[in-house]
Amino acid sequence: MSRKTHRVIKPLIFLALIMLQIFPYCAAVQASEMQGDVDQAVGILERFQEIPEKSIPPAVLKVAKGLAILTVTKAGFIVSARGGTGIVVARTDGGWSGPSAIGTGGAGFGFQAGAQVSEFVIVLNTPKAVEAFSKGGNVALGTDLSAAAGPVGRSVGADVLPQAAVYTYSRSQGLFAGVSLEGTVIVTRNEANAQYYGEQVHPADILSGSVTAPLGAQRLREMLTNY
Repeated sequence: MSRKTHRVIKPLIFLALIMLQIFPYCAAVQASEMQGDVDQAVGILERFQEIPEKSIPPAVLKVAKGLAILTVTKAGFIVSARGGTGIVVARTDGGWSGPSAIGTGGAGFGFQAGAQVSEFVIVLNTPKAVEAFSKGGNVALGTDLSAAAGPVGRSVGADVLPQAAVYTYSRSQGLFAGVSLEGTVIVTRNEANAQYYGEQVHPADILSGSVTAPLGAQRLREMLTNY
């Protein structure tokens, strides 16, 4: 082997060794972040039910075909940006499915300074809404699916038919309300799913219940059996 070739190969071997160390770390981070989203979803559902008279009506949850639960951070000065991650689950014949990773982001202009963290629950009222999240692409609320601020309070009766494919709710700085999220684009986080489930999985298989949910999702699924 020539000295010149050796000088080229040696850095490549060094780079390869570094990448072999980094890849497992990245995989662990992805899986850890998704578990954090799953745990956060449990906390969000608990907080959304803390004030019964202003919570998501039980009648709405009882007939829900699925739920998307996200934490979104908005920050900036003059130019603002927001981004968030979360999970979506669906009701199946055998109970609730495992979680599929989702995320959202965007940018805008305004004179708002500082940062604000908001929690969102999106109630999927129809099979079409679940199907939209099952395709593994982007879901635009208000375009792909009709969206409306959800009703609140225990007075909503079980005989009230859904007025949109999805109902949207938010909780920010302790305030809870139905909120419009039209124009929001939600994307599937395929890499996060792959790391969490230990293999490449399609959202359709997760949300149909064909894929066994990891043990880390057990608390969330047990909580959802109340609905």
